[in-house]
Amino acid sequence: MPAIIRKLVIVAAVDGLILQPYSQRDQRANPSLQIRYTTHGSATLTSAPNHELANSATLEAHGIQVAQIRGSPVYVITSVALIPLSSKSNAEKAIEQTKKEAQSGKNDQPAENASIDSHSSADEGSYHSDGQLTDDNLEEPKALTPPNGNTRPKPREETDSVAQDVMGRKGQYGRFAERWFSRKGWTTERRRAQGMSADDTVKSEATRKEQGSDLYQLEDSTEGVGKDTPKIPAQQLPQPSASQGHDVMSTLLPKLHKTTKMLFTSRSFFYSYDYDITRRFGAQPAKTPNFFWNHHLVLPLIENGDHSYVLPLMQGFVGQRSFDVDLASSRDHSKKISEAQEDIKDIIETQKRAKAASNFLLTLISRRSVKRPGLRYLRRGIDEEGHAANSVETEQILSRASWTSSDNIYSFTQFRGSIPLFFSQTPYAFKPVPALQHGFETNHAAFKRHFSKLVGRYGDIQIALLVDRHGGEAEIGQRYEEHTKRLVAEGGINGVKPDFEWFDFHAECRGMRFENVSVLIDTLAETLDQYGTTVEVNGEVQKRQKGILRTNCMDCLDRTNVVQSACASRALEKQLKEEGVEVNLQTDTATQWFNTLWADNGDAISKQYSSTAALKGDYTRTRKRDYRGALNDFGLTLSRYYNNIVNDYFSQAAIDYLLGNVTEQVFEEFEADMMSNDPAISMRKVRANAIETSSKIVIAEQREDLIGGWTLLSPKEPNTVRSFPFEEVILLLTDAALYAVRFDWNLEKVSSFERVDLRSVTGIMHGTYITSTLTATQTDESKNVGLIIKYRPGKEDISRVNTRSLSTAVHNDNNTSSGDPDSTRTTAAIAKLFVSPTNASPSPSSSNKNNQNLKLLAFKALPAKTSFANVGAQQEPDTATVSEKEAVSAICEEIKRAAYGGVGGANTSSSSDTGFAMDFVEEKDIISLKEARKSTGYLEQWGHELKKLVWA
Repeated sequence: MPAIIRKLVIVAAVDGLILQPYSQRDQRANPSLQIRYTTHGSATLTSAPNHELANSATLEAHGIQVAQIRGSPVYVITSVALIPLSSKSNAEKAIEQTKKEAQSGKNDQPAENASIDSHSSADEGSYHSDGQLTDDNLEEPKALTPPNGNTRPKPREETDSVAQDVMGRKGQYGRFAERWFSRKGWTTERRRAQGMSADDTVKSEATRKEQGSDLYQLEDSTEGVGKDTPKIPAQQLPQPSASQGHDVMSTLLPKLHKTTKMLFTSRSFFYSYDYDITRRFGAQPAKTPNFFWNHHLVLPLIENGDHSYVLPLMQGFVGQRSFDVDLASSRDHSKKISEAQEDIKDIIETQKRAKAASNFLLTLISRRSVKRPGLRYLRRGIDEEGHAANSVETEQILSRASWTSSDNIYSFTQFRGSIPLFFSQTPYAFKPVPALQHGFETNHAAFKRHFSKLVGRYGDIQIALLVDRHGGEAEIGQRYEEHTKRLVAEGGINGVKPDFEWFDFHAECRGMRFENVSVLIDTLAETLDQYGTTVEVNGEVQKRQKGILRTNCMDCLDRTNVVQSACASRALEKQLKEEGVEVNLQTDTATQWFNTLWADNGDAISKQYSSTAALKGDYTRTRKRDYRGALNDFGLTLSRYYNNIVNDYFSQAAIDYLLGNVTEQVFEEFEADMMSNDPAISMRKVRANAIETSSKIVIAEQREDLIGGWTLLSPKEPNTVRSFPFEEVILLLTDAALYAVRFDWNLEKVSSFERVDLRSVTGIMHGTYITSTLTATQTDESKNVGLIIKYRPGKEDISRVNTRSLSTAVHNDNNTSSGDPDSTRTTAAIAKLFVSPTNASPSPSSSNKNNQNLKLLAFKALPAKTSFANVGAQQEPDTATVSEKEAVSAICEEIKRAAYGGVGGANTSSSSDTGFAMDFVEEKDIISLKEARKSTGYLEQWGHELKKLVWA
């Protein structure tokens, strides 16, 4: 495997962006890589042409070191810049703007309060006025002529400037820009295909030229870039298809740029050129990249063999502290911690000069999983593959500061993750009650997969549950315990039976007595001692940690942080004792740095999941709790609440998009309802199971043969065509009847159903079915289609509601009161809907008489395509996608065939006094675009625009 390129120059050449590596003086030069503007494909260049580089805009990137492990620096990304690939001019503009900002930021220090406290600035790279990086051990690219005739800058010490290949790596973020930054999606032909005017294209282009701006210039994508700014040629960032509306792009593209930049400038992404920070000590390489956050983005480069440009990024936390032990013997011959270093520069210097046995180093690494990633209330529980939300592996490493191979290296690992069950919580409440989803067996299957993965990775499992035993959290805690007992009764996973400990944190620590956590630690002490820690000597594992503590509360943040830090403190004391050092981290004031390190870790994980620092952080830092900490927690809670309902939905869509979990359609879906869906479980499987379950329950007659079943949308109110909200229902067809089934998707049970005998069906209408005109997707007549089944209730038609005792309602000819004004209006609307314009209009009295008992079932097709990518739980078979219109037509034909061949045949005759069309299946607009626009009120439009203003 070739070495990772550490430093490179990005050049906006004529045909594409050129990534020109620097090479070590004693190493063979790495080939350049060109990313073309037109195709966005990459190609290796044996040498960069001088005429291309001489007068081209160039750019370089640098990083900040936060730790050093075995002599290998670990860096944090502090800022990024997106470079468009739409054209050379746009790339040059972005590069030049970034260079100016980098130059102007040379005298500006990064805001320390914008990052984790332990991420101290050190070993920062610098920009020269010509944009060239300096290093005395790196050769200038042979084919590169410095722009504007500038000479090569003076060399500097290598330790003063460590380059970061975030440009190359994030240049691998190319699929993002491949479509988002491309002009190809905005041609006149594509606008016409989207139902937009070609004149608008010309006008909008002319307007942009007059204003001297460009949609793809990304001016705000590079603002605020300082001297430690990694630059990203936006090559591999996934792209939206041509079917996406112009309004969606123009509205959400700036927000996507801003969100992407905020994500990668949050000081939560780390990398190392020489040390694999994605893998804990003693672990084997993972088959799947659980902590490789840019894997999807760099996949094209991996497949193309450009491994030198691929650098794994890990999201989480990396912190390090060095401390000295006083070797002077006291009366009890114990040794004390006398000095600790918290500044990264001092820590690195300590490692360089460390020779004495008294110098120790503590490194803390938290790795957030790429499986089921995301934000607080939008990613809860588990998915069907067994991946839990907010899964974080935290490793605490104790070593000598010198990293001498003959010395012991200790590694203690813990795990946190959401309760491994299907559940959700609404973000619109301060303390929402968890809502359990799906049946017991569905949950248990995913539950078992989750622990199978943990056992395979860590060995034995000790569960520490910290939720309340009473109140809103009690039910999900009880269900967690039930599934654990079931798993143990089944023999566990390959003989490994998880242990379960429920510690009611709030009850035990009531009155801010967080020191009572020691009760839990004492309970777990024997198990933790059995698990032990991993010990490595001379590069070989002498002892391996045999199991893992899996801790969680509801968020896996605040209460979990307190318990994990207490367990880590106990482990460190035991490890130091093996090294001959007696210390009490709870009482020794010289060990305050340990609490601060763990508090920084807790804040980092909390910011990544809930956008705020962790609650109870004052206790984690000081081991004390007072009213000031409580007031600070209240402020953080308010901030979390705001983020939950305003910012998180789009941020979640962006995260899923960058990880490849969803396609560009996710932004189209977001634009429609300002929300993003959860791909926790394959809806294809859920719907298939729901159809099977419903058919077993609602089809009572054994002589009825099931012909087909479909999931569709239907108005909440029966016998209407436009009553919100629309619900996902099941339509079953047998050789004798139709069944419209209301299904509880959380409990996986039938709520109610209506049976319509095929002999009662008088006709079917299918066509355009537009229920909202607020977005381009909702007004697309090819996607918004549905069908209406008209029938006259008879004695064989029934409705049942699933209560504790099933209630039954039998339709008859007298079940509609003619004196009811609402019934009269509904009857008139139905009659108008089904009157054929070719027939003479019946008299009002005749129409009301003959249509008084007319009923309908209205259904709208689900979207043919979803935003979920073909990965993991959403893996779909390789079959051609059937459009919404084709799906509806197929359903109508199936019903027609069954009606003609069913028991007694369908009532397809037309009466002169009904006004119904002669054809059994009629193609006609149910709600046309014109009608939908008329029924969309100003209040509804203003409400949607207000939501867009706030959310988008």
